[in-house]
Amino acid sequence: MVRSTTETVSEPVRSIGFLLLNNFTMISLASAVEALRMANQLSGEKLYNWHTLTIDGQPVSASDGIQITPDASVADQVELDTVIVVGGVNVTKAYNKAHLNWLRDMDRKGCTLGGICTGAYPLADAGLLDGYECSVHWEYLASMQETFPHVRCTNSLFSLDRNRFTASGGTVALDMMMNIIKQEHGYRLSAAISEMFICDRIRDESDQQKVPLRHVLGTSQPKLVEVVALMEANIEEPIEMDELAEFVDLSRRQLERLFQKYLDCSPSKYYLKLRLLRARQLLMQNTMPIIDIAAACGFVSTPHFSKCYREHMGVPPSEERAAIKKGQAPVEPESQPSVVRRKLISKPQDSISSGAFSEAKKESTFGSVNLKGKS
Repeated sequence: MVRSTTETVSEPVRSIGFLLLNNFTMISLASAVEALRMANQLSGEKLYNWHTLTIDGQPVSASDGIQITPDASVADQVELDTVIVVGGVNVTKAYNKAHLNWLRDMDRKGCTLGGICTGAYPLADAGLLDGYECSVHWEYLASMQETFPHVRCTNSLFSLDRNRFTASGGTVALDMMMNIIKQEHGYRLSAAISEMFICDRIRDESDQQKVPLRHVLGTSQPKLVEVVALMEANIEEPIEMDELAEFVDLSRRQLERLFQKYLDCSPSKYYLKLRLLRARQLLMQNTMPIIDIAAACGFVSTPHFSKCYREHMGVPPSEERAAIKKGQAPVEPESQPSVVRRKLISKPQDSISSGAFSEAKKESTFGSVNLKGKS
């Protein structure tokens, strides 16, 4: 059916349930919910409903000790088309068979499933992430890979894979939700949300978690950890390898053996990678000229920087920046992934989002983003 050009088409409302596990991470929940709240406020439309849920409807404590009384239990008649599991500390002890069975039931009914922080763990345990890319907090990454070999674990900040989405933790849930909002309602709205929350940029799936080296090595190699810390603190003026070795009372040969054994590369290659990663951050986060970025990352000339960047990143820095700018363009409707909007349970229920939406009408920014055209 072809609609009249004068017909007003309301945006479909997406109803999201946040399944809170005991000791869930408050910052992850807040980051995800606030993105939805701001999407409603800036658009002036109720694009999203949200509900907090527990398995039995009883209050649950976050990892910071704050207790949350949920809107409902999983047995209540709540309209949902998306469920996000919010995990946190000691996640393997925070869920049981009832959680897994309910998540499987939601999957059978066509629900989109997600997890934030360690929320991916019960999804994987229920067999609902087999064959999917998955992001989980770096503390649980090795455990996930070992326990669930059919899940494609990644070190990305978050992963959007068909009807599954997972975020590693902390404020990453905000970035993930802004990317989802961009897919569903356009770049203009997601950019406005980012501005409201004073974010330097919206991180995407290509951004990686920075896993602390001390977590990888433990306490067994303090000199190696110290050398890497020196490298990270001296990006603009790189320290010579002999000098680095001298700082930790090692010979250069001993230092090279340490890097090769524990990091599977030479010290110079590791140092170069650190500098190039810093350069990529600068390319993405500001408008510094490439010649200045090269100098800030310890390269003596722009051609040398471009050559190294292309060899390690696959594209020259100029193309990387152009791709980043292009990525800020509005997402065309035909390129957007389809979103499951099937209502799982027929009985309607008011959401706490209704009160938030009413309050948002008092704000000067209410309705400041026009969704028509999604640009």
